[in-house]
Amino acid sequence: MQQLNGPSLTPASGGAPKQIVVLLHGYGSNGADLISLAPMWRQLLPDTLFVAPNAPERCPGAPGGYQWWALHDLGRPALAAGARHAAPVLDAYLDGLLAEHALEEDKMVLAGFSQGTMMALHVGPRRARPLAGILGYSGMIAGPSLDDTEVRSKPPVLLIHGDADTIVPLSAYHHAHAELGRLGFPLEGHVSHGLGHGVDPAGIEMGAKFVTRVLG
Repeated sequence: MQQLNGPSLTPASGGAPKQIVVLLHGYGSNGADLISLAPMWRQLLPDTLFVAPNAPERCPGAPGGYQWWALHDLGRPALAAGARHAAPVLDAYLDGLLAEHALEEDKMVLAGFSQGTMMALHVGPRRARPLAGILGYSGMIAGPSLDDTEVRSKPPVLLIHGDADTIVPLSAYHHAHAELGRLGFPLEGHVSHGLGHGVDPAGIEMGAKFVTRVLG
């Protein structure tokens, strides 16, 4: 199986990691893009390792960019199939990180943007032991619903979305919020007025507070 790798930022304390934040980038981007969140959160989380793996596939037409899966079909069944195809590589990567640093799932947060959020919302709830939390920017559930029979754990989730997003519309946020709520996930959400497909300072600050809280 292919192994993921990408940029990382070691704990500000200089010691061994006591927590891990995994940053999952969007379609056509790379780990170097999302690792930029780490310096803004690092002082609040001095014992945390930040990692931002590049997705497993090169993205055609995006120099230096990667994809978790090809977006030829934006229908929900095709998105679900794509996330399912990419999930084993991400799961193996998470398992390796936890083993390497002798940590349990409750010391790990998945934070995603766009297609990275789809991966976080697909992989996180299907892990047997609950993660500390899932933070999703500008994303959606990759599928018509979150399959009750496949949900094995229910970590806290924070979803953040812009109401002017023309790439992943706000309806996708409401769908994900409804699905997670239906299944009883500890859930928070925020809609940023006037924000397109991106992350604004308010979202970065809210994300930092959420990650700090769930990692204890």
